[in-house]
Amino acid sequence: MVKKAIPGQGSPESIDENDNGAVLQTVDAGPVAAAVPAPPPPAGKPALDLMNLKVEKSCSRGLASWLAGNKLSLAISSYQSGRLYLVGSDPQGRVSFFERIFERAMGIVGNAQRLYLGGLYQLWRFENVLRPGESIHQQFDKCYVPRNAQTIGDLDIHELGIRRNGKVVFVNTRYSCLAELSQTHSFKAIWKPDFVSKLAPEDRCHLNGLAMVDGEPRYVTAVCRGDSVDGWRDRRHDGGVVIDITTNEIVCEGLSMPHSPRWANGKLWLLNAGTGHIGWVDFAERKFVPLAFVPGFARGLSIIGNVAAIGLSKPRNQRFEGLQLDEELRRRDADPWCGVQIVSLGNGDVLNWIRFEGDISEIFDICFLPKVRNAMVVGVRTAEIRELITFESELEGAEAAP
Repeated sequence: MVKKAIPGQGSPESIDENDNGAVLQTVDAGPVAAAVPAPPPPAGKPALDLMNLKVEKSCSRGLASWLAGNKLSLAISSYQSGRLYLVGSDPQGRVSFFERIFERAMGIVGNAQRLYLGGLYQLWRFENVLRPGESIHQQFDKCYVPRNAQTIGDLDIHELGIRRNGKVVFVNTRYSCLAELSQTHSFKAIWKPDFVSKLAPEDRCHLNGLAMVDGEPRYVTAVCRGDSVDGWRDRRHDGGVVIDITTNEIVCEGLSMPHSPRWANGKLWLLNAGTGHIGWVDFAERKFVPLAFVPGFARGLSIIGNVAAIGLSKPRNQRFEGLQLDEELRRRDADPWCGVQIVSLGNGDVLNWIRFEGDISEIFDICFLPKVRNAMVVGVRTAEIRELITFESELEGAEAAP
């Protein structure tokens, strides 16, 4: 029961479907969540001012009605811009963007009740405090409040999953392993590839993606089978693998910077980011079967029914450039996107899209939120986080004050 709520500092932005993607206003994104300075930018590249980014958003004409008709929202993370975006449909039938700043926002997973988000040195847990039928600020049907931010250190945390027992599991890229939270330490390692000889803060193979099957971690992606510090950078073109962690078997190889494996509809889908394709794994042949090309470095994948939402980033110097993706973009006379494309897994057609321009160039992860029409997140340094009080009560006959 919500006891008291006041307007916060993270105002939404709405895009009218009739405007065909025209951006109407600038979003007040709220304060920075992390309290430590960001790592220094590469030499010659100025640091981003996370508080004052200039970002333009556009979307496909049918996105608002598609989201509303399916009662869906999207959660999108961008570590380069330090943003968590919630994209839904507002009461006026427009696309609604709500954003907060969380430094180095990376892996995100969740549902209508709970979200987990990996950050620079913390793993955040958000809980929805609204009951069915309740709303806040006359438009939001879900209100996610940060209830826990466990300090784990800079593990270069990548993708996340929620186990059947409710525990969160995450890809610890810096230490080349899968991990869970520890009550005492930065993490508890639960699995590492056989080809990695020891746990060390060396990002040896660039372990990055995680697929859950029946509530348990099952498949992971890595850029290579490296066992030396930062060894994956020389294997970006064709060293990528998919590993079944229950058997330690490599079930797919020859990939170029694979990311975001997801089990859906009896197939293991993934993004072969270095070539720009979404596709699936042929287990018998141990190879990747492409379905569709997407114009950007593909990273972040969420599947609902027979539809996939794919995060796209612009190629970046050294790490992303020089891949087959570059040649494929030239061949198609296409510019790389930063944004999201919603693709049919039946025929590969793009059904809807979101595009970001300006001071944002990379998306990290994306998550469909079923049964969520328009959601907000409470900022950690706002009046709202002090005044939005909710509680449970076991007192007989007790009622929460409005």
